[in-house]
Amino acid sequence: MAINEVNPTLLRFVLQRSHPDTGVEDGVFSAAYELRDRTQVSVQEREQLENLLSWFRKNLAIPERFNRTKSKGYYRRKTAGVSWLKPTATEHIEKMRALASVLENNGYGVTQITTDRPGYIIFEDLHQVIAEPFRENKPR
Repeated sequence: MAINEVNPTLLRFVLQRSHPDTGVEDGVFSAAYELRDRTQVSVQEREQLENLLSWFRKNLAIPERFNRTKSKGYYRRKTAGVSWLKPTATEHIEKMRALASVLENNGYGVTQITTDRPGYIIFEDLHQVIAEPFRENKPR
């Protein structure tokens, strides 16, 4: 699989905390679900979060696996893949920025990062690349 050679820069929206399985910055979806389920969140923000999360469930594929192993027990292995949006996925990026805005308004620090070397590609479609980070991209 090949990343778009015209503009290989991939985007990711991350929190200021590490994911326990990958060791790299945690993505925003877990925080969005946490925030949606809090009682301190306004009804309007909860609805906005649910609408955005629902949109992503319908419009962003969830791959069968998030690791490179080909073994039958791949589902028991730790998640190693990290999701990156392609720069051509403009609607997905727009929705991700809206999600990040709600999170930021509620105290989450969200940063947009980019790369042209995401790692070992596990899955790719029109909107995203799932890649297991190269060793040099993982914190030690």
